[in-house]
Amino acid sequence: MSSSVITGIGSLVTNDPALGEGPLGLLEDAAVVIDGEHVAWVGPSAQAPAADEAYDAAGRAVLPGFVDSHSHLVFAGDRTREFNARMSGRAYTAGGIRTTVAATRAASDEELHANVARYVAEALRQGTTTIETKSGYGLTPHDEARALRIAGDHADEVTYLGAHIVAPEYADDPAGYVDLVTGPMLDACAPYARWVDVFCERGAFDGDQARAILTAGAARGLVPRVHANQLGHGPGVQLAVELDAASADHCTHLTDADVDALASGRTVATLLPGAEFSTRAVYPDARRLIDAGVTVALSTDCNPGSSFTSSMPFCVAVAVRDMRMTPDEAVRAATWGGARALRREDVGHLAPGARADLVLLDAPSHVHLAYRPGVPLVSSVWRRGVRVPAA
Repeated sequence: MSSSVITGIGSLVTNDPALGEGPLGLLEDAAVVIDGEHVAWVGPSAQAPAADEAYDAAGRAVLPGFVDSHSHLVFAGDRTREFNARMSGRAYTAGGIRTTVAATRAASDEELHANVARYVAEALRQGTTTIETKSGYGLTPHDEARALRIAGDHADEVTYLGAHIVAPEYADDPAGYVDLVTGPMLDACAPYARWVDVFCERGAFDGDQARAILTAGAARGLVPRVHANQLGHGPGVQLAVELDAASADHCTHLTDADVDALASGRTVATLLPGAEFSTRAVYPDARRLIDAGVTVALSTDCNPGSSFTSSMPFCVAVAVRDMRMTPDEAVRAATWGGARALRREDVGHLAPGARADLVLLDAPSHVHLAYRPGVPLVSSVWRRGVRVPAA
């Protein structure tokens, strides 16, 4: 394996306070040495050791690759009409998922592979170097297992979400569907996933159903995650903390008890501003969570119905504008926070030993991600030590 050095970095986000200033571990006029797939050295540019290849950042900013810890990429079909109607006044509910379920079931493996590859590549061009994605648009043992196998060929982390909604054919028998999700479907899916998730929400699964699904998954070695408190107050956040879930995702409607629970445990609050942007819903209050000491992540929630964006820079900008996060907090949540939500120690930071996932911005500071919203600032991306060719 060859080594490379990036010098002349105007502002380097390491996310390691031991290496630089503040929680972001900021270093100015810095350099990074990559050896194979890992970071070998970080420090002042003038002291950088030699390497096989050299790249001059010319005063631009470098930060860790974004860690997108919540997406739904295994799907087929299009919901443009639904979005257009919603923008004309119809509220978002969980039921729209059924449209995608029908299209996904009808799609070939080749079509689904092509779709997932397209969106993963799209995200990579925008600086996402680690991505999680879920099943949830098949809702039969065969289709959910198929989705997970396909996801595993493209994504870093794979989540079993048979409990996205009650399958249409079980509309009159939700208890029967929970039995399916915790029985034959789980048997088919557990070998292909690391995580188990549930949409604990009105129109989807209540607290008792969610508990049964998550505990069944945990018994098979899957670590819980929860879609929690998106559309209203509910038991999702409390359940996530009780079960030591890696993350409670959405966290839009929280009581003081919910915030206290998150602050007292290690469950990460993953905030998904693309969903509120695309549904004209109230944004989660990130400031409230951060001030309470809760670990916060930002993610895209990329899906065809309620948040059809793969852009982490967009989510950073919206979080700063509408969720009361500072630019530093939003960037940390989109990198280090996402890694915590996936319980990963190898990504989300740039310190010796970390995976060499880096983003070079066409800007002097990471603050420009919020300062210049909508501008394609990602100039170059390195993933596992390899510079990704421009599209």
